[in-house]
Order: sequence, then C-alpha cells, then structure tokens
Amino acid sequence: MFVQNTRITFVSCLATLLLGASACSNNQADDTTASFPEAVNQAENVSTSTTNLSGTIKIDGSSTVFPVSKVMAQEFQKANSGVKINVAFSGTGGGFKKFCAGETDITDASRPINEEEVKLCQTNNIEYIELPVAFDSLSVVVNAKNDFVQCLKVSELKKMWEPGAEGKVNNWNQIRSSFPNQPLKLFGPGSDSGTYDYFTLAVVGQEGKSRGDYTKSENDNALVQGISQDPNALGFFGYAYYSANRNKLKLASIDNGYGCVQPSAQTVADSRYQPLSRPIFIYVKKASATRPEVKAFTNFYLAPENVNLVLQVGYVPLPNITLQAASSRLNNGITGSQLGGQGSVIGVKQQGLQEK
Repeated sequence: MFVQNTRITFVSCLATLLLGASACSNNQADDTTASFPEAVNQAENVSTSTTNLSGTIKIDGSSTVFPVSKVMAQEFQKANSGVKINVAFSGTGGGFKKFCAGETDITDASRPINEEEVKLCQTNNIEYIELPVAFDSLSVVVNAKNDFVQCLKVSELKKMWEPGAEGKVNNWNQIRSSFPNQPLKLFGPGSDSGTYDYFTLAVVGQEGKSRGDYTKSENDNALVQGISQDPNALGFFGYAYYSANRNKLKLASIDNGYGCVQPSAQTVADSRYQPLSRPIFIYVKKASATRPEVKAFTNFYLAPENVNLVLQVGYVPLPNITLQAASSRLNNGITGSQLGGQGSVIGVKQQGLQEK
C-alpha cells in the first residue's frame, strides 16, 4: 500500500537490499532494445520451463520504464513462447491516453497517474491496478568532453530550465561565472513525458512548466545522441539511459544544499539523492489482469527473484516486502491510485511503508 501524501515513504529494508547492489510521440517499440542487451543476456534465476499460456499483451507508456518492461517481456517469453508481448513507448502522458482509451493492457509510468488521467479512465470505465516496480535516480548529464561541470546545484538547474530563462539564459557562464562563455544547449523530454513532469516539479517548482526553447524528444535515445554530439549540451533522463551510454556521456552530481551527490543504488537507499530520486510504476487494466497470460506476466515482473533484471538495466530494485505487497494488490484486484491521482510526488524516501 501507499500513503496518500506528497511525502511518500518506502520501507527501510530497501537500504539493506541495496547495499550490495551495483549501482516525441512515437511507438518505437524496438529502438531502445539495442541499448540494453546486457539486461537480457546476463539474466539469472529466471525459469526456462515452458507453459501453455497464449495471447497478446500490449504495453505502452514511459520511455524511462520501457527498458525494464522490455527485458521482463523478453525473459517471460522465453518460458512462455505462446505469449506475444508488444512493448512500445509514447511517454507517460501519451501512454495514459492510450491506456484510458482501452487500447493497452499495461501502461508504464515514471510518475503516478494524475487527476486528468483518472477522470479519463473513469469516463471510459477503465479500472486499473497501480504497481510500483523500481526506483529511478533521474540523471543530469553533459557531453563527455565537458571538462568544467562536475556538480550542479538544484538552483542552477532551475536557472537553466525555468520559463523565464527562455531566450535569456543562453550561455554557460550565466549559470556560474567560472563556467566558460560558451552556448548552453539543452536537451530533454517533451510534455508527454512523466520524466519531464517530475523534473519540472522537482527543479522548477511547478509541474509541466519550463522554458520551451530546448531540443525535445520522448525518445531518450535521441536525447543521448544529441547530447553526445554537442560539447555544450546538457540534458536529463532516467538513469538506465546513462548507464547504457556511459561511454558517450558525463554524469553530473547534484547539490541540493547538502553537498554533491551522484545517483546510485546507495544514494537512493539512504535518501541522499534528492530531489531526483523517484519510484516508477506499471498500471494494469483490471479487465486485462483477469487474463491468465497478463496476470502471469505481471507476477513475473514483480517476482523478487527477477530484481536482477532491474539492476542490470540500471534502476534500483524495491525490497521483497514491497514487491510482495504489490503482487498481493494485483492478485486481489485492488484498483485505483493510492497516491490520490496527484501526479508527480517529490521527496520519496525509503523509511517505512504506511497504510493509506
């Protein structure tokens, strides 16, 4: 269960689990797969026995969650060859539009469902089960050749991205006087992205509000390419995309007033990587969850023995107790959002899971 509060907390045993852990509106279902081969090839503890399950499962939504859903689908299909799972991404917002229209069985989300999306699902009689699947340490990156950015303050990120910066804050030395007088080129997700929603709330202070004169794409690989080709670039996306492209990018530490902190399993576990640490979700249509292949796949997704897939993609697994609670929520058909349909939630910590 979750707390209906803007400061949601997760169980403290996440820290124990993690201490040993290493740290565009399109339907490009396969474009991102090539960036995450290790998560598929190195899978362990995954059953290889075949089943008689069959059917097709349609998944869309967040590009941040896409890598996890993709490798989970590939591993599940190894033991369930009769099940076809189509995984695409159109952004969290784009995914909810399709999901609430009844077009998909599961939607990936890098933020909780918001009020407008709740109403859309209600209008179309779509009941859903909200399930957390991992933590992401949303990452700020620069070009690999950048030799002056090591750590950025949240206030400096705000100076770059706030609406008032449009057309005015165009050079690096406007962010910090010691930075060179070079053009500042920004890359980020578009408005259909839950990562954009979360980042703007965490950094700018208002969800969905930022300067508009930056290079936008819901395809995180396009952002990776743009940043890697421009020595003056800065952008943000889920940690998995940095992890898969670390030879092309440079990761910035973030200072929220308590010193410079890099995203990692450890800094997520001890709540130091704030405000850019966040849970990520899948939402399962209740009507679809009654189908054997959908229920089996979703339980596979939540199985504690498969958290290695989450780690290999680059995200932080949830502790067993949280995964078991999510599985119970699924199998008992508990619908609705325990987060009250409020959208992005800032300040998520791993200190104790409370009842609503």
